[in-house]
Amino acid sequence: MPHRPHVLIMQSPLGLLGPLLESAYNVHRLWEHPPVEAQELIEAAVVLGEAPLDTAVIERLPNLKLLACFTSGYDGVDLDWCEARGLAVTHAPAVNHEDVADHAVGLILASVRRIVDGDRSLKAGQWRFEERLITPSMKGKRVGIVGLGAIGEAVAKRVEALGCPVAWWGPRAKESPWPRAASLVELARDSDVLVVACRADETNRGLISAEVIEALGSSGLLVNVARGSLVDEDGLIAALKAGRLGQAALDVFETEPTDAARWADVPNVILTPHTAGATGEAVQGMVMLLMRNLAAAVAGEPLITPVARAR
Repeated sequence: MPHRPHVLIMQSPLGLLGPLLESAYNVHRLWEHPPVEAQELIEAAVVLGEAPLDTAVIERLPNLKLLACFTSGYDGVDLDWCEARGLAVTHAPAVNHEDVADHAVGLILASVRRIVDGDRSLKAGQWRFEERLITPSMKGKRVGIVGLGAIGEAVAKRVEALGCPVAWWGPRAKESPWPRAASLVELARDSDVLVVACRADETNRGLISAEVIEALGSSGLLVNVARGSLVDEDGLIAALKAGRLGQAALDVFETEPTDAARWADVPNVILTPHTAGATGEAVQGMVMLLMRNLAAAVAGEPLITPVARAR
């Protein structure tokens, strides 16, 4: 019988991968408490990249070769810690950035054109011709993008097609068709819509601070399709309640799942449950990259999509 490598799935939301992996691997699920003897056999662990890595579990796996992030993001993984232990890390880049950009634009349109309000009004029997809902136009809205990576660029192209001037900010300058603001606060001050699309790590937690929110102002819209940790969520809620921020549209939250009661009395906000990149096509792409990276790792071959460290 050919050797079947052992793989550990770390988080229960990834449990659906089990049947796919079982065609080629012996699969262990951490929440099912694998037997102690399996620790010596596990060669790869599959993780949600945004979830904090349980390093205590990893340290009990002496033959672990690979930490495979199912997602594109890997902000829950301490790369320095992994590197010090000779542990390779892979992820699924360039798979769902177009889908996330589509979702971001959907959130912008839903907010500016008050699509959700219109839906609720009609369903509540409140449609009156003499009380037509009048909304602003998208054309001419100044859109600022925080982080001009794959998602940020895709958002920029989409909103530009809607007639919106685009600017951006990131910590490092790069060539781009759109101007880079001198600072994040300046970008917020000069934007009608601020889209958060940057990578998250411990260095930029709370990047969208009270100062940035105040700069965006009482007529501004904040859209976050990156990570909840990037936004001062308490400050955001306070600003919305006080009218110091016009609107917010969020797909990601400081704690997930977020408590619905936390948002029950918050005005002018549209929320989606971290689904911006969750399309069938994107998931298929993630599965394909996961399988290829696992196969490469257990065969001792070069990994397909290792995490590229910024130096």
